[in-house]
Amino acid sequence: MKPSTQARLDLPGQSSSRDPPTDDAIKEFRTQVLAFYKRHGRHDMLWRHTDDPYRIIVSEIMLQQTQVERVAIKYPAFIATFPDVATLARAPQCAVLAAWQGMGYNRRAIALKKCSEKIMDEYGGTVPRDPLVLAAFPGIGPATASSICAFAFNLPVVFIETNIRRVFIHFFFPDRDAVTDKEILPLVERTLDKENPRVWYWALMDLGTRLKKTVSNPNRKSAAYVKQAPFAGSDRRIRGMILKYVIANAPAREQAIVSAVAEEPARVGRILAALKSEGFLRKEKDGYRIAE
Repeated sequence: MKPSTQARLDLPGQSSSRDPPTDDAIKEFRTQVLAFYKRHGRHDMLWRHTDDPYRIIVSEIMLQQTQVERVAIKYPAFIATFPDVATLARAPQCAVLAAWQGMGYNRRAIALKKCSEKIMDEYGGTVPRDPLVLAAFPGIGPATASSICAFAFNLPVVFIETNIRRVFIHFFFPDRDAVTDKEILPLVERTLDKENPRVWYWALMDLGTRLKKTVSNPNRKSAAYVKQAPFAGSDRRIRGMILKYVIANAPAREQAIVSAVAEEPARVGRILAALKSEGFLRKEKDGYRIAE
């Protein structure tokens, strides 16, 4: 299969995307997806060379909203600084945020630290193997919980994330709009390699990434599709700039922060108040510091 030139798999026995795929179609889909992975899969990613549940959690939370290329740079440095769940659990929040800089969505760093504390305090340092339990952890949710169980424990869980969704819409719903995850999930379950779900999901995700670069984004057909807001000029960008400045310059006075980020004082004040209420910052007499 060559996704750069071939729009979709030739699935035998399927006359349209409204017909349930035949067993032959499912078998052929599996064969071609795994063949793609063997030839073109991203086999060099460090988090694919470990089954340490803690390190899988770190990688999965990092990958939630960040490009693989950036995670590939930040992941080994983060693991070197916080090599295990106990180290991260007892680390100061300021140190965790400092190590996270360059990743964006800093609340993920806080969630990751809270996860490590929960694992130490409630589970004796052992990551639970149950996706329903993990889904209730800070910053994880059902899809990330299932991916952790698949990659750390090789459990045959059924889940959808953006690249998996792209593959199934592209190959099984070529003439449909507004495809729901409810329609996709039975196909994910039928095609799942229950003997080796870890590799199967790697293959789906890598194929989904390739499709993103070679065809019109199939996920636009998903009922769950939401276009991401631009980063430039956003509150999210300013939040990151403020945290970076406070990490390097604490205690930081509000006027200095306003000058550093070069934004309207009222806007900066509003964002500072939000960061304080969310537990990122604390305000003291001499200025703002990272909360602990």
